[in-house]
Amino acid sequence: MKSLNFIDKKAKIGNNLKIDNFSSIHNDVVIGDNCKIGSNVTIFPGVNIGSNCHIYPGAVIGGDPQHLHFKDNKTNVLIDDNCIIRECVTINKATKSNEPTTIGKNCYLMAYSHVAHDCILHKNIVVANGVAIAGHVEIQEGAIIGGLAAIQQFTKIGKFSMISGGSLVRKNVPPFIKVAKEPLRFIGINRIGLERAGFENNRIDEISNIYRILFQEGNNTSKAIELITQKSNNSIDKETIVTFIKNSKKGIIKGFY
Repeated sequence: MKSLNFIDKKAKIGNNLKIDNFSSIHNDVVIGDNCKIGSNVTIFPGVNIGSNCHIYPGAVIGGDPQHLHFKDNKTNVLIDDNCIIRECVTINKATKSNEPTTIGKNCYLMAYSHVAHDCILHKNIVVANGVAIAGHVEIQEGAIIGGLAAIQQFTKIGKFSMISGGSLVRKNVPPFIKVAKEPLRFIGINRIGLERAGFENNRIDEISNIYRILFQEGNNTSKAIELITQKSNNSIDKETIVTFIKNSKKGIIKGFY
């Protein structure tokens, strides 16, 4: 049976690619080895996809950014190896030519999720169904975003954090924690996620102690950082948390109170 796909002659296709009917792969697209592409997938110019990725039916990758001042310049999307992109996911290309919208290794984007222009998703991230990620968002390694969450522009999500389904994320979310409710607030350490990532109990307990000072003892952020610096043992996790908070221009989510 004749293939019913459109694959531009200038697209660079790896070995062992499987592609279902009615999909379009435009020029200036690179796809690595051993990828599977479902039916009715559209991959626009400027997209680079790594190896062993599976893209399900209806996904649209590399569409123009939804940005009023975009001038149709040549920009990109970069998707690393071993990513799963489910049905009807949309990933927009960047607004700047040298800073692609980026999806890291081993990411899982569930059906109907949207990744806007200039976003950076690091490795091992799970984005559940219907999540809307606005422009310039950065999500660090190992984070999990619950279904139907909406993340505001320029927000930063810390590593191994977990966002509750349906959340409105307006402030930065520090690493290693769970957040929920409205307005969004700290509800505890992401202990299960940290255990799955190989963190030992004493390391998790130290992280918990840091967040007790920050979120549960009634300190403002400046005072909490001062106390954490004085009381907590020096560790890479302490440095990660303190650096994240100090660099949070948007501010961070609320504590218990």
